[in-house]
Amino acid sequence: MGCSVCLWLLISLGRVWGTGRGARETVLGTLGKATILRIPPELQNLTLRFGAAVWKRDTEDPQRKLVLLKYADGNYTNYMENRMRFHKSDFSLEILNTSRQDQQFYEYIVSKGPEEKVWQIQLEVYEPVSDPSIHVLSWALTNGSCTVTLNCTAARGDNVLYSWDSWDTSTSGLCSGSGSLLHFSYPLQNTSVSCTCTASNSISSRVVIFNSSECSYEQGGSAGLREKSVVVVVALVVVAVVVIAALMFIRVKTTCLAMPTACQKRDHSPLAENNEVHTIYSQVQRVEKQKVALTAEDPSCTTIYAAATGLPPDTAPAPNRAPRPPRSPPTEPPAPRGHPSLPQSPDKEPTTVYASVMMPTA
Repeated sequence: MGCSVCLWLLISLGRVWGTGRGARETVLGTLGKATILRIPPELQNLTLRFGAAVWKRDTEDPQRKLVLLKYADGNYTNYMENRMRFHKSDFSLEILNTSRQDQQFYEYIVSKGPEEKVWQIQLEVYEPVSDPSIHVLSWALTNGSCTVTLNCTAARGDNVLYSWDSWDTSTSGLCSGSGSLLHFSYPLQNTSVSCTCTASNSISSRVVIFNSSECSYEQGGSAGLREKSVVVVVALVVVAVVVIAALMFIRVKTTCLAMPTACQKRDHSPLAENNEVHTIYSQVQRVEKQKVALTAEDPSCTTIYAAATGLPPDTAPAPNRAPRPPRSPPTEPPAPRGHPSLPQSPDKEPTTVYASVMMPTA
């Protein structure tokens, strides 16, 4: 056990003092901003005296180092010009836009003859803390006092620490605490209590203030907020139903405009199913001379009206005669004049047959 402790101490001392070659310090860098790595005045004087120095940085490979800059007799070579700037006045190295990858171990080495003087810097990069916000987790009335639970959070920041304190001396010690959560109670006689939350890390700090009013007022405000939420949800449901109905109506109208025949068939489908009344239009052309006297009104054509009972007769053309296309039925056929009605079946509706006979001229 004793040897293990000694070995751990030797390793720690070697890391701190650079294995006997130089001193080490920690520099805190801000993410997205410039970071300057400086060396002490002693190494500045050695650089002016011997005129040879170099900046290096560790890599992920422990057996390899990255040379950033070389200085020799007033001249220097910057291998990272797009990311770093060298200041000849104090031999410091400036990282222009600090990123997560820049969080490494840096060395500044001055050559003085056969020896070297080393200055080591450990760079730690932090994201600054954003403005925190306080949320009320619960309110409760107990034994004449108001019990409150608050939660303080910051959206951005590395290694953020939270602390609570009272804003004024009248409530000193009431809001004291650490951590993001704060649970405290205050008597109802206090009309207002002010607490502050501080969110901080190694490079930044932000403060937000919470002002509490009467506990019953806050509870009523919460209930009113819930009622408003319910009303909003109901209104959204009603609007959604109306929009769906409107879309369905527009869709039907669009279909009817694009296909009017389909809509007409659908509208007249109940009449098509009623097969009790059928109207037949037939045109008969006589080849023989008939001894029927022609009327003065129409000497060439006579219309015959007949009433039939039952299903409509077959209107197919005779085998030895070319079929004629059927005429379009009139919207309202004329009523038969001067012809007796045929006997009708008691369970069938009458069927009207229209026949047009072409009479040859004498």
